[in-house]
Amino acid sequence: MTNDHTEEADLEMTDAVETLAGRLATIRTGKASPAMLDSVRVEYYGALTPLKQLANVGAPEPRLLTVVPFDRGALGDIEKAIHAADLGLNPMNDGSIIRVPVPELTEERRRDLSKTVREYGEQGKIAVRKVRQQINDQIKKGDDLTEDEQHGTRDEVQKLTDRFCVDIDKIVNSKQAEIMEI
Repeated sequence: MTNDHTEEADLEMTDAVETLAGRLATIRTGKASPAMLDSVRVEYYGALTPLKQLANVGAPEPRLLTVVPFDRGALGDIEKAIHAADLGLNPMNDGSIIRVPVPELTEERRRDLSKTVREYGEQGKIAVRKVRQQINDQIKKGDDLTEDEQHGTRDEVQKLTDRFCVDIDKIVNSKQAEIMEI
């Protein structure tokens, strides 16, 4: 049973870190990345559809994204959706492809984004700690563990928590360095 608790904690903490990494991938660093458009939803035949299901998104140059729709009839809708996503991007439609230039970030904007990354990192740590608390509560309620086993399992869960918090710090520091890089 002890192993079940640590495995569950590991899985849930891994999910929290993956969620954080996904959120950070959408933050603009001044370099073009197809992940920047992951949050864009397009009104397509009456349904909000993720952009990546309607088009290939590429980054052929460091400051340019290209969006090539599978259905050319969706070009206008895709262009509107990118505008509406409020990402600070200005798409240009040439009739067959949408080019999205990625502007240079100002120093003030870099600081704001760095602060946002730090906040996301803190939210990730909170999620990891919440998992630790839930697992510890399960351990307390479990009648099938001796007191020594409970203590050992809680120690293992704490080690996992510490490891994931260090991982989150590394991810956040890496993203902040990427943002501040000119």
